[in-house]
Amino acid sequence: MIVNNLLFKLKDSSREKLEEAKNVLSGLKGSIPALLDSRVELDINAGKSAYDIMVINSFNSPEDMQAYLEHPVHIKAAEYITPAMEKAASLCYEIK
Repeated sequence: MIVNNLLFKLKDSSREKLEEAKNVLSGLKGSIPALLDSRVELDINAGKSAYDIMVINSFNSPEDMQAYLEHPVHIKAAEYITPAMEKAASLCYEIK
């Protein structure tokens, strides 16, 4: 299994914008067959080094992750989140 953790710091971290982003990102679950599971969480401990949103996605294989990245629904979500974010980080690993 492949797990990809994403962190996003938004340019506008108002409650309204965070909820909007969470809804967009949560909408990917069930919309893309290659995505086994997805969790979207909002940070509750704001601080200088904190990010606003964490997404945890899991896939059966690297090929499924690539299919997810190329899926039109993911591309549309990326078109939403990319201009809204100040910075992002990711960690992708395999569970054997």
